[in-house]
Amino acid sequence: MTAETARSLHFSAATSAFQIEGARTADGRGRSIWDDFVDTPRNVIDGSTAEPGPDSFHRVDEDIALLAGLGVDRYRFSISWTRVIPEAGMNGSVNEAGLDCYERLVDGLLAAGVTPEPTLYHWDLPVALEAAGGWLNRDTAHRFGDYAEVVADRLGDRVRHWYTINEPASTSLQGYALGELAPGRSLLFEALPTVHHQLLAHGLVAPMLRDHGAVQAAPTLNHSLILPATEAEEDLGAAGLLDTIMNRLFADPLLSGRYPDLSAFGVQMPIVDGDMDLISAPNEVYGFNYYNPITVRPSAGPVPFEMVPTPGAPVTGFGPMWPIRPDTMRDFLIDMAHRYGSALPPIVITENGASFPEPETTTTEIDYSDRIDYLNDHLGAVIDAKSAGVRIDGYTVWSLLDNFEWADGWSQRFGLVHVDMHTGTRTPKASYRWYRDLIAAARS
Repeated sequence: MTAETARSLHFSAATSAFQIEGARTADGRGRSIWDDFVDTPRNVIDGSTAEPGPDSFHRVDEDIALLAGLGVDRYRFSISWTRVIPEAGMNGSVNEAGLDCYERLVDGLLAAGVTPEPTLYHWDLPVALEAAGGWLNRDTAHRFGDYAEVVADRLGDRVRHWYTINEPASTSLQGYALGELAPGRSLLFEALPTVHHQLLAHGLVAPMLRDHGAVQAAPTLNHSLILPATEAEEDLGAAGLLDTIMNRLFADPLLSGRYPDLSAFGVQMPIVDGDMDLISAPNEVYGFNYYNPITVRPSAGPVPFEMVPTPGAPVTGFGPMWPIRPDTMRDFLIDMAHRYGSALPPIVITENGASFPEPETTTTEIDYSDRIDYLNDHLGAVIDAKSAGVRIDGYTVWSLLDNFEWADGWSQRFGLVHVDMHTGTRTPKASYRWYRDLIAAARS
């Protein structure tokens, strides 16, 4: 992949609030489900609690300078619901200090020539709403609308590019079905109604954002190409089931106005008249997060499939369940274009990246070629998909900074910039320099 072939893309880097901000009680911030999750012993592999970490709440100017140094077109970050409405769900009042911190970020980005792209929901649901049922409760979608309007009222005169809901598959499948992420519930397929309420939340909020001047209001969906362990009929069937609930369960309603057949899971979505029109209303872009394929085979347990290593594939720092296969990203993008046709708007790669083992502290640039190779090869897959006719407008690296990697704590490092999690010291890596130089060449 060369910079020449990437000229038509806009380039971004991404983060999320809970993963980089720290300052979990500063300026009136309330508690989210992730505060409860990290404060529960043994939920996070290394016992960390997202503090102090990058401490971007206090070091936002450093982050803006790093973004300006990269030369990115846009910065995708998230807004913490509980900084804005600390007691959401309990008739809580707006926390102006919380809004002030995001206003400073937006103004700083604009002054640096970087377009702000806030994500309104990146997993940090207020605890009061979870206590009332969380995303199993339809009312949560409406409370999300209330929160989003508060943010749009403050920032909508300067922010034109929004993302609404991030990775609803992870929330539903890992948060509510398997209990691996907050809120840590293990409902198996009874969790699937949370999909509908998250998509409904997007459908309710997107037109409101456009009324506030938005030129983009879209969700970001995490997808993986699902591979059967063998070509045996039972393996193909297992792969089809996982593809249904990880990929088609989210893309179909957004792009086709209907859910795939869920009879195999014994679930019926809680659809109310008018919901599907809201959910399937056209969006300006399709946010697409991609990291790795998943290989599966059948299982006799309550979940009818299980993940297995992908044969012959190198792996990231997460080990055998995070294989490196950039060709699968290309193939998935091409398949989406064929499956959904003109209903699929231009795609923005809103997350792509990899974690590799790195030291906790450093005083020099970490020259680690595996991340550069991963990013270069996946960006090449994006270019190949564009050459095959897929409309792709942007590419975003996850992540600008090493950050709190959810249940894996500080043990996984995705950043273009190394962060000492005790001091917050930032040290750009060789991958930062590579991305900076690629962007500069593409703009020359």
